[in-house]
Amino acid sequence: MSDSSFKRHIAKTITWRIVGTIDTVILSWIISGDPFTGLKIGLAEVATKMVLYYLHERAWFKINLTKDGVKLESRKRHIAKTITWRFIGTLDTMLLAWFISGNPLTGLKIGFAEVVTKMILYYFHERLWYKINYGLDERTKKD
Repeated sequence: MSDSSFKRHIAKTITWRIVGTIDTVILSWIISGDPFTGLKIGLAEVATKMVLYYLHERAWFKINLTKDGVKLESRKRHIAKTITWRFIGTLDTMLLAWFISGNPLTGLKIGFAEVVTKMILYYFHERLWYKINYGLDERTKKD
């Protein structure tokens, strides 16, 4: 594994966190009715999500998924990554929103709203990064 792959994962972590934080702030504001609650939840997530996302990205970099000896094509891999990341991210959001708002129902509402928006945003984030060669020593196939 090259040093450039670490740079790639850091760059992906930062770009995803920007997109994810904006989405969280807007959804939290709408659901809680309070822009300051939305900002608090979004900003609290910056630290937790960057660490969790980086660890998730590193784990998936090491996973070599194959079916009958054939490597899993990129779209299926991206869907699987989207689902595993959304589970981790939603749990983190629910807990933070509950803690910050003081209301477990608010945490659940924000978490469930994010399931849809974040999965769509994350999938397109993965597709975009798949087309970018930054941090890759070589690219085997683009689809």
